[in-house]
Amino acid sequence: MQNQSLKNKLILVTGASRGIGHAVALQAASCGAELIITGRTTGALEELDDKISELGSKATIVELDQTDVEAMPRLAQAIALRWGKLDGFVANAGQLGQMAPLSHTEADIFERTLQVNLTSIWHQIRAFDGLLRAAPAGRVVFVTSGVAQGGPAYWGAYAISKAGLESMARIYAAETEQTNLKVNILDPGVSATAMRASAFPGEDKNTIPQPEKTAQAFIPLLSDSCTSHGRRWHVSELWDA
Repeated sequence: MQNQSLKNKLILVTGASRGIGHAVALQAASCGAELIITGRTTGALEELDDKISELGSKATIVELDQTDVEAMPRLAQAIALRWGKLDGFVANAGQLGQMAPLSHTEADIFERTLQVNLTSIWHQIRAFDGLLRAAPAGRVVFVTSGVAQGGPAYWGAYAISKAGLESMARIYAAETEQTNLKVNILDPGVSATAMRASAFPGEDKNTIPQPEKTAQAFIPLLSDSCTSHGRRWHVSELWDA
């Protein structure tokens, strides 16, 4: 029997054009959710929309650059007018930036990486908070990375932004402790994405988990049955949840 744990839920997934975001949107759709999918590539979002339709669900496409912070409240207003709430928010969009010593990193790349991976998500929290609180069981999943911990050399703005994201997620969780929201952080570990290939160009993608496998771990954190709040999860802890 098909998993319908997200039936009648409205889930927003950023960075859904490809990779983990694409796979999460499909996984959520297969569990009965309606999707709002964002990304910078309309063609890729349209292809995803077709796949979601084939699963018997539906999606709303939003072409969105994470640096367009003025678009966040506009999107929130549109959601409020049409649905009045938002059941789930997967903050997945991100960019690798430049892998180089901090002293050699180009300023515009450093600043854009922080904007995309951290600052824009604060703008989204600010815009979507009321909609998430309006849902009977709002769920938020912030996508982090293993490099957020330990300060590895040459990961620069990406590692810094993800460390900041984890701190922001914990603060948001603390501030929503007395609400119906459940806010969690998910480290997807190793996954065969284009970003991963950019960081490790010599790696055989066929030897590591595919995004479709990674996406399965998001469903328990988006479901009504989720009781975790303010926790950092690794993908492997949730595959059998």
